[in-house]
Amino acid sequence: MTNKQIKKSEEEWKRELTPEQFAVCRRKGTERAFTGEYYDSKEEGIYRCICCGNELFSSGTKFNSGSGWPSFYAPMDEAAVKTEIDGSYGMRRVEVLCSVCDAHLGHVFGDGPQPTGQRFCINSVSIKLDKNHNTGK
Repeated sequence: MTNKQIKKSEEEWKRELTPEQFAVCRRKGTERAFTGEYYDSKEEGIYRCICCGNELFSSGTKFNSGSGWPSFYAPMDEAAVKTEIDGSYGMRRVEVLCSVCDAHLGHVFGDGPQPTGQRFCINSVSIKLDKNHNTGK
C-alpha cells in the first residue's frame, strides 16, 4: 500500500474510468444490488481500488451478507480506507473511501460478523480482484 495521495482532475478521471466507474467512484453513486461482478465471488486474492490500485480488502475477510454487494469485515490495513459521515438521501451512513485517491467505495455498517462486527458494503465497480496476490491463507 502506498501512502502517497493521488489527485487528478475530473477530466483525467473521466478519461481513465468507464462511465459507471466514474459515476460510482468519483460521483458517489451506487451500483444496483446483486448486479456487481464480485457480490457473489468466492475467488481468492486482494481487492484493489479500481482508480489507483491501493490494496483495500482480502478475500479472506469477505462474507455473504445477503445485501447484494461484496461485503468484508475488515480492510487490509486500517490505513487503506478512510470514512466520512454521509447524510445523503435523508439517511445517516458512514461512507468508505480509498485513503489514497478518495474514490467512493461504499459504506460501512455495524452489523457484520466477528471479529470486528463491521460490514464494509463495497461496490464491485470500485474494486478489482488481484488473483495473483497471496492472501496469507
